[in-house]
Amino acid sequence: MYVSEWENGKRTISDRYATVLRQILGVTDTELRGTASVVPAPAADGYDELLSRIDSASSVSGSMVQAFNAQTELLRTMDRERGASGLVDQMTGHLAALEDALNFAVLPNARRPVALALAGASTLAAWQAIDSGAVERAWRHYELAKRAAHDAEAPMYLAHAKAEQAYVLREAGRPALGVDLIRDAQRTLGGHGSPRLRAWLLAAEAELCGHAGMVDDSKRALDAAMKVIPPGPEDRDPDMLSIFLNGAHLARWQGNVLALLGETDAVGSLYAALEIADPSFVRARAGLHTDLAQAHLARAEYDDAQTHLRQARLLAGRTGSVRQRRRVDLLSARL
Repeated sequence: MYVSEWENGKRTISDRYATVLRQILGVTDTELRGTASVVPAPAADGYDELLSRIDSASSVSGSMVQAFNAQTELLRTMDRERGASGLVDQMTGHLAALEDALNFAVLPNARRPVALALAGASTLAAWQAIDSGAVERAWRHYELAKRAAHDAEAPMYLAHAKAEQAYVLREAGRPALGVDLIRDAQRTLGGHGSPRLRAWLLAAEAELCGHAGMVDDSKRALDAAMKVIPPGPEDRDPDMLSIFLNGAHLARWQGNVLALLGETDAVGSLYAALEIADPSFVRARAGLHTDLAQAHLARAEYDDAQTHLRQARLLAGRTGSVRQRRRVDLLSARL
């Protein structure tokens, strides 16, 4: 009854129910209610308040920036294990605090570390929004991440934000435009940046090329990624904490792209990746089972495809991933 009255405008959503619904649906308060939060108008003479906020921002210490980054890391871990939908309030508040600190920081030495922290947090928030199906929110967060990366004079963060933003274009049905954006991100990076990030950008290019039907370009990008990925089991990029990638992860990504291209030998790479996959990466495992279902479909192995789709649907349900559920539904329709 309440839902019907909310939908028909007969009852407003109370703060109590708004809190519950935001966590279930993975949306912001503005997206839920359809109206922006009311911000009190500043006093006519607000110089004292302005100077107070500038003084506060200028005193943001290294330990405070570390605290911001630690909060981002905690949210990243929670997202990885539990999904994004239940974190929307925490992420919104975290970004607001970082933006506030940056907006009132005057000099570059105060702005750069905060801007770098904001760039990292914004790309995380944007990816969570993609996963929740909120593509406009994702786009705006990537724009924020790019502005913050410019402020921080951090080409690696700028390239990463551009490349991830290309996934919004893919979800919107414009993969070829996404390929152009990823290639622009690679030009932004130039000859700089870590090998792990360069491998990530090439693998992302391969995936987007696959969606755009650019088969030869996709395979060339995959081969290039394999050549630059650092050896060994280490997967975290110390210069780009958003990047988790090693040879094993890249093999899984390769299997994903080969399955997308309809290559029948993708199955072996994907099963090898499944054996070593970190169980705490719940959403990634959902994607891996979806990739295996797609690979088995390419081989007309329908029973195996059905088995992996069931696993993928279960894991996607645990994390509330709208994006993964959409993939599962599309593949299920082919059975």
